[in-house]
Amino acid sequence: MKRTLVLFSFILFIVFLTLPHVGHAQTARAADPLHLSINLEGAEKPAQLSVAVQIVLVMTLLTIAPSIVLLMTSFTRIVIVLGFVRTAIGVPNAPANQIIVGLALFLTFFIMGPVADKIQTNALKPYMDGKITSEVAFEKASVPLKDFMLKQTRTRDLEYFLELGHYGPTKVSDLSLRVVVPAFVISELQTSFQMGFFLFLPFLVIDFLVASILMALGMMMMPPNVVSLPFKLLLFVLVDGWHLIVRSLVESFIS
Repeated sequence: MKRTLVLFSFILFIVFLTLPHVGHAQTARAADPLHLSINLEGAEKPAQLSVAVQIVLVMTLLTIAPSIVLLMTSFTRIVIVLGFVRTAIGVPNAPANQIIVGLALFLTFFIMGPVADKIQTNALKPYMDGKITSEVAFEKASVPLKDFMLKQTRTRDLEYFLELGHYGPTKVSDLSLRVVVPAFVISELQTSFQMGFFLFLPFLVIDFLVASILMALGMMMMPPNVVSLPFKLLLFVLVDGWHLIVRSLVESFIS
């Protein structure tokens, strides 16, 4: 609660600083009650968002930043596949959730590096230099991100959301984020579950073999998972499983 009050006070202070002409306007009104002042921006100087509005937008962006990272980058596929690997081996607590999420985040930063560089060069730097407006900066920043998502999105999912939104025939370059983002998320879920299925197959074969051997030996009370776990770990280590999985994930986005 204290942090909220301090933050709200800081915003009010910034708003007060951005409006220094209020005191002068009140003085002018006191001296001349019928004074009328009209100020319009010229056509050669497009209107910009005030500092206070920009601060509110930045705070809102920071609030939804986790959702942006989760749904508009490679994070979704990576974290789901890594979770499938842990489940397939049979060790639900190793690696820990923090390690899985941390590895997924750093892989996401690596994969999204070229996209971030394009956003920095084409949108953020010109905007910070005052060469373009905030609206133009947002449009230019969304282009490389949309191109990345479209490369990973199935045509079937795009057509479905276009039909659902009652869009007509639309060029790929004219697709809005309203259509691209949900189609990208659905495609990522489908791809990650397909990869998880193929990861389960070798470990499932080991479970079948161990269960058959235990049944043949009459050890029906012995849990097959307890016996198969060392063999699955041995197989995973011998084939350098983490390297193969990470390489496959990275190449699935880069290629």
